[in-house]
Amino acid sequence: MTFKQPTAAQLREVGAELGLDMSDDDYVETLRAYLAPFCEAYAFVGQLAEDLPPVKYPRTPGYRPEGDDNPYGAWYVKTTVEGAPSGPLAGGTVAVKDTVCLAGVPMMNGASVLEGYVPEVDATIVTCLLDVGATILGKSVCEYFSVAGGSHTSASGLVENPRKAGHTPGGSSSGSAALVGGGEVDMGIGGDQAGSIRIPASFSGVVGMKPTHGLVPYTGVMSIEPTIDHAGPMTADVADNARFLEVMAGPDGLDARQGGCRVERYTQVLDRDIKGLRVGVVHEGFGTPDSEPDVDQLVRKAAKSLAKLGAEVEEVSVPWHTFAVPLWVPLTLEGTYFTLVSTNGLGVGRQGLYVNSLANPLSALRERANELPDTARIILMLARYSLKNHGMRFYGKAQNLRRRLRAAYDAALENHDVLVMPTTTMKATPIPPPDAPFEERMQRSWENIGNTCAFNVTGHPSLSIPCGVSDDRPVGLMITGRHWQEAMLYRVAHAFERSVDWRAAGPTKKTKRRKRT
Repeated sequence: MTFKQPTAAQLREVGAELGLDMSDDDYVETLRAYLAPFCEAYAFVGQLAEDLPPVKYPRTPGYRPEGDDNPYGAWYVKTTVEGAPSGPLAGGTVAVKDTVCLAGVPMMNGASVLEGYVPEVDATIVTCLLDVGATILGKSVCEYFSVAGGSHTSASGLVENPRKAGHTPGGSSSGSAALVGGGEVDMGIGGDQAGSIRIPASFSGVVGMKPTHGLVPYTGVMSIEPTIDHAGPMTADVADNARFLEVMAGPDGLDARQGGCRVERYTQVLDRDIKGLRVGVVHEGFGTPDSEPDVDQLVRKAAKSLAKLGAEVEEVSVPWHTFAVPLWVPLTLEGTYFTLVSTNGLGVGRQGLYVNSLANPLSALRERANELPDTARIILMLARYSLKNHGMRFYGKAQNLRRRLRAAYDAALENHDVLVMPTTTMKATPIPPPDAPFEERMQRSWENIGNTCAFNVTGHPSLSIPCGVSDDRPVGLMITGRHWQEAMLYRVAHAFERSVDWRAAGPTKKTKRRKRT
């Protein structure tokens, strides 16, 4: 990178942008001369070599699969990266969500404005998996900038549910869910800012873990808003999920979000029973305007199964749960705008690894804004409006109030080991056709975050496990626990998984879908 001292004209231009009076030519020249040593410092930094983690395992750029080579539209790029010859994940296959840097392999985060970008580093979690013998088979499709809960916004095309043709696998980790649900890989890396691991896990009939905020290093993963960014595993069963999380979790020495990180041997608790554990069924997670009665019924049936296994199950009320979406909105919209537009995908105010090459394609975002889908347009336009008219006051107030939401869940968890509710209040929905009206496309993008986004705001660990099926579509049970107690979630989930064949568990009677308002 090169840095040149600004000309007098350039100083006048940036001064005007800041509202400064730059009409005095002598003053401008005095400023320009005084800035010279600061500019030399910039130039010196630009000449230094980047301090980037080494890329340890060979790979090729791969290829874009088509037709029978990509039956669900879930692969963005296929390649093969062989990890260490031995280790606890030897033979395990992985699909990497296309927000995660895989050096030398294209990454576009579902966005046309990033197409052609190739990162030069591996994300920490990529190296962790390869170091213990995993094999990466490619990059999985995600939604455009990962800001939709459906599977119809990616620039690479639609992703289809592996269990119900014509329906969404959920998003934004749509490709990872479809590939795991379709049996093409053992594990898919997912990212979760509003439910983007758990929503597709629910719709696709797989197990998805959103860990405690900071448990899994986010280094080398494209951010939306650092205070709600999470990455985690998506697998076919609980045991594999625990096995993969053991490898992915823990401080990497780079991600400053990992303060207080506590890691356990999650696989060691899987065979423990749940007798005497206290399970709270969160009242506010059921019976919403979007709730489907068969979903509520199957999740309550799952709670009764936990009681039969010896858990003490009771209903609990967390009124602040209904505030989660309103708090999530300014946090996410304004955080996304600041990250993508103001800082070209890099963000500020954190220590750690900055993938500076990402700023090059994102710097053209304004010139290519008409390529954005309506989901991204809505986020960026409303965020810009709020920032222009109110500064960051709503973002700041939401940050302050998130402590209240966190405290409300902490209070419920003082008397309960885990809390349960539907992951999504509905089953997988039909993919909107290309000519679908605006309202339908937007509804399919946002309707499914009502229960999940709460735990992006609070940072609690939250896991989705299949608990039944209705009309050939899976239903997800969401289990949430105290910070850093992922082991408890796995213990409860594994006990349920062993006792119930979710593929055979259906509602006790045919129910009609509640009309949405």
